[in-house]
Amino acid sequence: MRLILFLIVLIAFPLRAQKSIHTIWTAELQRYVDEKGDVDYASWQKNTEILNNYIKTLEENPPAHYWSKNDSLSYFINAYNAVTVKLILDNYPLKSIKNLITPWYFKRFNLNEKKVSLNYIEHEILRKMNEPRIHFAINCASKSCPKLLNFAFEPHRINRQLEEATKHFLNDPTKNTITVNQLKLSKIFQWFSKDFGNNQTRLAFIHKYTSIQIDPKASIKFLEYDWGLNNSDTNLQEKMEK
Repeated sequence: MRLILFLIVLIAFPLRAQKSIHTIWTAELQRYVDEKGDVDYASWQKNTEILNNYIKTLEENPPAHYWSKNDSLSYFINAYNAVTVKLILDNYPLKSIKNLITPWYFKRFNLNEKKVSLNYIEHEILRKMNEPRIHFAINCASKSCPKLLNFAFEPHRINRQLEEATKHFLNDPTKNTITVNQLKLSKIFQWFSKDFGNNQTRLAFIHKYTSIQIDPKASIKFLEYDWGLNNSDTNLQEKMEK
């Protein structure tokens, strides 16, 4: 039945119209991702047909020159997250995406008749769109990453979605600790410092999403990054030992 629904949506709503094939991605996310962003990879691995078809549809309908920035942002954020999920499912069970060989550099997505990597999507496309909030929308299947949201990003509401994702990440005490005189920040702010500007503009960006009056001279420390899998399976250790 879910496959029939998928095919109906394909026929009724071509991806170029962006109206909205991404609802299929939302349905999959809501089925396998909880509100905390933990993923039921064990169950999802048993039924990957819809995910594979979604990725194939994205590949067959790449962004056109007349697409808006919001159209393209939605497409590439969803593509990045879907391809990452597929990468984990293809190799599950595993403890971390870093257990895989070159997970971000292997070319696994077809874009305009060319194979591209997750690294290419992130650095050569999304980061060049001058939108630093993408760092809180794309997910690297790890505990310290911004959580994998259980809905797709869509053009008509992506600004609101990016605002909410950024605010949630910055105010999550497991990812950042912000006080008046000290900021303990995710390494995302260190790795992608160019996207947030100098110290003054970075503080201005952070202040926008918190009610704390941060001292301009506040000290900044970057937290250790937990690359453990964003997994909801409590029996993972047992599966790894088999």
